[in-house]
Amino acid sequence: MLIQTQKTPDENVINFFPDVNVAKEGRADFYDASNYKDSFLATRIFDVEGVKSVFITADMVSVTKDQNANWEDVKAQVMAQIMEYIAVGDESDDSDEGEAKDSDVVKNIKGLLDARIRPAVHQDGGDIIFKSFEDGVVYVEMIGNCNGCPYAMVTLKEGVEKVLKSYIKEVKSVEAVSD
Repeated sequence: MLIQTQKTPDENVINFFPDVNVAKEGRADFYDASNYKDSFLATRIFDVEGVKSVFITADMVSVTKDQNANWEDVKAQVMAQIMEYIAVGDESDDSDEGEAKDSDVVKNIKGLLDARIRPAVHQDGGDIIFKSFEDGVVYVEMIGNCNGCPYAMVTLKEGVEKVLKSYIKEVKSVEAVSD
C-alpha cells in the first residue's frame, strides 16, 4: 500500500494521500475530542500523541500536529493508523441510495472542481466542496485550512470563479457558504 505525503505552507500540517479512498464522499473536520468519535479513522489518528486536528476527504487525510510535536514521530504513526484503517475498514458503512441525479451543468461544475481546483486547494491543507447551483450561482464551502483563511475569498473569486466561468457559460458567479 502506498501513502504519499505532501507538506503544506503551514509546517504543522501534512496531507496524506492513500492509494485508495478513505471516505465515500464529502469531508469531515475534527478539531477536538467532542466530535471525532463519529469517525473510526479520526479516532485512530487522534490516538497518535501530538495530533491536534484531522481533516478527511475521500482521497486525502490532512493532519495538523501540535507545535511542540515532532513530525518524525507523528508522521509514521499516522501512516500506520491510515494503513490499518484501510486494512480493517470502517465500522459504519452508510449507503447513499436515493440521491437525485445531477444535471449536466452540475456534473461539469463538479468535474472542474475535482480536476482543476481541489488539487490546488489541497496543497494548502484545505478543500472546496460543491453545495449547489442555483440561478447561475455556484455555492461552495471552503473547509480545512481554507476555512477562515484571509486569502480564501481571493482564491474563490480570482481562481475558482474565473475557471468555472471560462469553461461553463451558465456560471455567473461563485459564492461561499458555511455548513
